[in-house]
Amino acid sequence: MTQEERYKITSNEYADLMVEYSNNMRAFERYPEATVHIMTDRYAIVYIPIAQLSEEIISQYGYSSLPSMFGLTSEQSLEASGVDRLRRLPAYNLRGQGILVGIIDTGIDYTNPLFRREDGSSKIVAIWDQTIDSEDQYPLGMFYGTEYLQEQINLALSNENPFAILPSVDDNGHGTMLAGVVAGNVDSVNNFSGVVPDADLIIVKLKQAKQNIRDFFYIPEDAFCYQENDIMWATRYIDNMSKQLGQPLSLCIGLGTSQGSHDGRGHLSGLLSETGDFPGVAVSVSAGNEGNKRRHYFSTIDPTIGYDTVELNVGEGEHSFSMELWGAAPTTYSIDILSPSGEYIPRLTESLFLNRKISFIFENTTVFIDYEMVEAITGDQLILMRFQDPAPGIYRFNVYGRGDLIGTFHIWLPMGGFISENTYFTQSNPYTTITTPGNALVPITATAYDVINSNLYSGAGRGFTRLSLAKPDLAAPGVNVLTPNLEQGYSMSTGTGVAAAHVAGIAAMLLEWGTVREVYPGIDTVEIKKFLIRGAIRSDIYQYPNPEWGYGILDIYNVFEVLRANFQR
Repeated sequence: MTQEERYKITSNEYADLMVEYSNNMRAFERYPEATVHIMTDRYAIVYIPIAQLSEEIISQYGYSSLPSMFGLTSEQSLEASGVDRLRRLPAYNLRGQGILVGIIDTGIDYTNPLFRREDGSSKIVAIWDQTIDSEDQYPLGMFYGTEYLQEQINLALSNENPFAILPSVDDNGHGTMLAGVVAGNVDSVNNFSGVVPDADLIIVKLKQAKQNIRDFFYIPEDAFCYQENDIMWATRYIDNMSKQLGQPLSLCIGLGTSQGSHDGRGHLSGLLSETGDFPGVAVSVSAGNEGNKRRHYFSTIDPTIGYDTVELNVGEGEHSFSMELWGAAPTTYSIDILSPSGEYIPRLTESLFLNRKISFIFENTTVFIDYEMVEAITGDQLILMRFQDPAPGIYRFNVYGRGDLIGTFHIWLPMGGFISENTYFTQSNPYTTITTPGNALVPITATAYDVINSNLYSGAGRGFTRLSLAKPDLAAPGVNVLTPNLEQGYSMSTGTGVAAAHVAGIAAMLLEWGTVREVYPGIDTVEIKKFLIRGAIRSDIYQYPNPEWGYGILDIYNVFEVLRANFQR
């Protein structure tokens, strides 16, 4: 990509396609007129004029080439996790000294006193705001947005009107909330403290998804929605900065999507696993809030019967939405449709690639259906259904399986914020509802619980993954947690994003202990996860790993109790 071509990154006239080229430049030959933007030795983004694309984009390029759409995983007590107890021990008063905390989200209120040192300077070493265009102030090689370094942030803070100098704002509050939970200063008056108040911060404010991809997946106009490739660029930026500064990194991602295979495979999941496997790096992600929303269906197909019937209730006023069926190989899958008025669409038989537009006669409803027999990343079958102006009521689908083995399939509707609560499966399944990247192999996946009554947050995504990998990993505080807001006061927040921020702070403590204090040099995400699992609090009434609680409740004090007991032997 050249300087002259960088406008394509933000232009709605160009579609972003994701390519896993693995250092093989011949992979770009199938995109002859595209602009290629290399991200890593494994991943790249290509930009293609919208005018060259058709409704057969999945047949042409594959589902995995489309960026998934991500939303926020929180809605707007350290003692419960053992942080305060540990701080009382002088040798273990781990407050994040020398640690870099990365937040990829909606930005930050950099003027909030929670993010300033005692001398008034900022704890934020850099902000990359993807929403503010600049000619030459973007991060090296990334070609979009504006990067503000600590010197510029401090200059803005010294001005009576800081936003006239540095105009980056958090227009939602979710990013400010996450940053405060991980690394906000101690505020004794309001009984608030971040987990690691002495840590440095690096912030990426994500740009909103392009309208062309929002239109394809029917994302509501008012939804905060982010593209997978922008999150990947943000991950690369923060990782590069931590290496440049020579600081250990605790990366927190409080975003999720119900798109994809829910099995830990995918572009963002792969990049986060690669990043988290590097010494001195910890990656913490949220499990999502889809557990009780009735937006997941699971069933098996007995070959002697041949099909299973699915009922989907579409609520009044539901404009448009998409949903995905993922069927396990070697069985192949196909569907028919019965609309609320009784109009029947016969079975669309299996095909390597199928793209059909179905217009109902008695209802103003259009359904676009794509079959991908062998999805590129997983090898399993995908059926993508996109409903435009659906009539309200019950839709019935017969899902057919062809083969001599019992077939299993899942269907997921979009996550909260992308679809109304009145659209759901009448016989839903609350399990396998962890959002991506919560299913990724290496990152620490946090679910949320209420420290007051020790109950799991009812909305928390539940495991395991589609391939039965044990997720979530741990439960952390995430219900009615005191968090900073955009009025520079506090609100109560709930969700697994809050829990992920809490885990990211705990991970930063272990990075300080292991890397900065050189007790365990080279500690990475997997090793931190194992330490946390060993020290987790478990109940006698559950079997672990548990699809709801993971390996138990996070307790950093108990982690060091276990370590000290082992060292004494």
